[in-house]
Amino acid sequence: MKNSTDRMLTRIKSIYLFIQEKGTVTTQELVDEFGITPRTVQRDLNVLAYNNLVKSPSRGKWTTTNKKVKISS
Repeated sequence: MKNSTDRMLTRIKSIYLFIQEKGTVTTQELVDEFGITPRTVQRDLNVLAYNNLVKSPSRGKWTTTNKKVKISS
């Protein structure tokens, strides 16, 4: 895989684990925590949502779904 793809996948995994740990987070919390743009956060959340790993119970807030996930290192 390309280096940029590795970085993206690592970031998406970190975002997922952060949401899982916190319960519910806002998009702005993710921007602040990871130091990335709101657009990048939204793209990453779209990947997670497409794979049914996160959902947005209300506008701008995110939580994980009950889908079982095996996290590899």
